[in-house]
Amino acid sequence: MGEKLVVVGQGYVGLPLAMRAVEAGFDVVGIDVDEWRTKRLNAGESYVEDVDDDLLAAAHHSGRYLASTDYADAEAFDVCVITVPTPLREGVPDLRHIGSAGRSLAPLVRPGATVILESTTYPGTTEEYLRPLLEEGSGLCTPEDFFLGYSPERIDPGNSHWRLENTPKVVSGIDEGSLERIRAFYGRIVREVVPVSSLQVAELCKLMENTFRHVNIALMNELSIFAQQLGIDVWEAIDAASTKPFGYMRFTPGPGVGGHCLPIDPSYLSWKVKRSLGHNFRFVELANDINDHMPEYVVHRLILGLNRRSMPIRGSRVLVLGLAYKKNAGDCRESPAIEVARALCKLGAEVRAADPHVETSLLPPDIEIVRPVERELERADAVVILTDHDCFDYDLVQRCGAYVFDTRNRCRGSNVERL
Repeated sequence: MGEKLVVVGQGYVGLPLAMRAVEAGFDVVGIDVDEWRTKRLNAGESYVEDVDDDLLAAAHHSGRYLASTDYADAEAFDVCVITVPTPLREGVPDLRHIGSAGRSLAPLVRPGATVILESTTYPGTTEEYLRPLLEEGSGLCTPEDFFLGYSPERIDPGNSHWRLENTPKVVSGIDEGSLERIRAFYGRIVREVVPVSSLQVAELCKLMENTFRHVNIALMNELSIFAQQLGIDVWEAIDAASTKPFGYMRFTPGPGVGGHCLPIDPSYLSWKVKRSLGHNFRFVELANDINDHMPEYVVHRLILGLNRRSMPIRGSRVLVLGLAYKKNAGDCRESPAIEVARALCKLGAEVRAADPHVETSLLPPDIEIVRPVERELERADAVVILTDHDCFDYDLVQRCGAYVFDTRNRCRGSNVERL
């Protein structure tokens, strides 16, 4: 019998880890509080794009994978990795999922066991929040009795090149012994392990990565606004700047930022700085302000575009392309595109939306899902490209759309206006 690994959370981070661990020879229990998820997984149906049904079937066929809502199935684990969500609630980090996982796991922690947190959070969470929960519930102490560490997830859902196994993995431990255990564990899972000196360094690393993206996207968003007012093609300028082989990294504007990470993670860092040091993290707060207002700006530009064509927004038929913030993200509630669509509905537009990846049950009732076929494109007073899914036929869009407002730089033509 192999080593027993428990992965708490079977979403876009936890499920790929569970599958890779099965391949590496672990006996894996995937714990998830969502009964619908566990039933689908045990029936061989994956809902995560990076894990296809064949990979899930192979895990079941090995006899080394079980999805469960019951923490009793996690008993006698050797290693446990926590990959639960860490949202914001009223601007404050919401650690209730980590807390629930920690309290449920604590009675199952045995001497010599290893617990690793992967959930994105502020520096200090592992040691100051998770550690006391595990020690109190188990009656054991770390590092004397069990091992504890943090390793930030670096999953990029839908990325066919950079996957879990070939993305360098940052690891940390509460002491040197924990670090060695955690480094050895991930050494069986991924090709390259990057150890750092402390839990806090690893926690900050993840926030730094996403804050870097968030701030630079905000820069491009604000530049796009000013470039349009100055009559300059911001996309051509970005293409030109991207030819520089050093000192520049390409970022592009869009209708805002969405997803599990970018709208949230920088705020964790900002909250920690404010709480611990009494200072405002001005870069993050400014980036939040810019990115949060991009859906409003997109609606404003669309209103102006229709106005130039002597059409009011009220009563206009608007076809929105892309509601999920990326291909694998069916939950459009985290997407700026849905903010645009809702705002258009409130202004009286007749909104249709095309997105094969969206969960239709999450849409407002006044948004109708359609296919972006020729007839639908021709009937629209405006076509708005919000998420540039590769499945859309952009040649057809620019040929059939009377007015195309493109926030993703996919179309050209006299009928196309770009962000």
